[in-house]
Amino acid sequence: MSLFEVLQAAPAAFILLCLFLGLIVGSFLNVVIHRLPKMMECGWLQQCAEMRGEEVRESPAYNLLVPRSACPHCNHAISAWENIPVFSYVFLRGKCKGCGVGISVRYPLVEAISGVLCAYAGYHFGFGMAALGAMIFIWALVALAAIDFDTQLLPDDVTLPLLWLGLIFNLFGTYTSLPTAVIGAMLGYLVLWSVYWLFKLVTGKEGMGYGDFKLLAALGAWFGWQMLPLIILLSSLVGAVIGITLIVVMRHGRNIPIPFGPYLAGAGLITLFWGQQLTQMYLQLISAS
Repeated sequence: MSLFEVLQAAPAAFILLCLFLGLIVGSFLNVVIHRLPKMMECGWLQQCAEMRGEEVRESPAYNLLVPRSACPHCNHAISAWENIPVFSYVFLRGKCKGCGVGISVRYPLVEAISGVLCAYAGYHFGFGMAALGAMIFIWALVALAAIDFDTQLLPDDVTLPLLWLGLIFNLFGTYTSLPTAVIGAMLGYLVLWSVYWLFKLVTGKEGMGYGDFKLLAALGAWFGWQMLPLIILLSSLVGAVIGITLIVVMRHGRNIPIPFGPYLAGAGLITLFWGQQLTQMYLQLISAS
C-alpha cells in the first residue's frame, strides 16, 4: 500500500500530516514576514540609486534563506532544535538562549495558527487537491496579514502568485469554475479600485493601497465572483470589530491608519471553510422575508 493510499484510508493520519506541515511552514512564514519587507526596501533603495546615476555597492546576501536566523539582540545563531515550531518557544520559556531577551509571542502564534488551520483544512476537505490548495492559500494569507499589519504593505511577490494559483486550481474546478474565477479576479480588482478613486475624489485622501485591490482579485480568483459580496461584507464586519477594539481597549488613535489586508485575509479564510454555507443561509433569509 502506497503512502497516498494510506492517507486516503486513514483521515486521522492525513490531518496529523497537515498539522505537521502547517507548523513547519509556519516557522518559515515568520522568516518571510520579517525579511520580505526588508528585501523590498533594499530593492527600492537600489533602484533609486540607479535612477540617480549613483554607483550601487554590493551588499551582503540577504534573502529568505541567507543569512542564517539569529537573535537580533545578541546575534546568537538559532540552532535546529531552537527552530522547532511552538515547542522550542515553550522549552526556552520565551527567551533567547544566548542573551535571555524575550522572544516575541508572534513567532509561536504564527506557527500555531498555521498548524491549526492546515489541520482543519485536512479535516474539512479530506485528502486531495482541495486540501493542498487550502494549505497554500492559508500560508499566503497568514504571511500577508502579518506583513500588512506591520508595514501596511501587501507584497506583489505573494499576492500575484496567489491570484495565479487560484486560477490554476480552478482549471480543475477545485473551488469554482474557471470562468467564474476569471470574472472574480477582474471584479475583485475593479471593485476596490473604484472605491479607492471615489474616496480619493471625495476626500482628497487615499483610503487604501493597490495591494488591497490585488488581494481581493486573488480571493475572487479562488472562490469566484459570486463570493465577492460575502468577502467584502465579512471583511467590513471583521474590520469594524477589530478597529473599534483597538480604539477603545488599546487607545489606538482614530487618525492612525489601520491596514485593510488582515481583514480581507480573515474574510478569505472564513469563505474558504464556510463560504457556501453562509451564502445559502443568506439566500434563505432573503427568500423567507
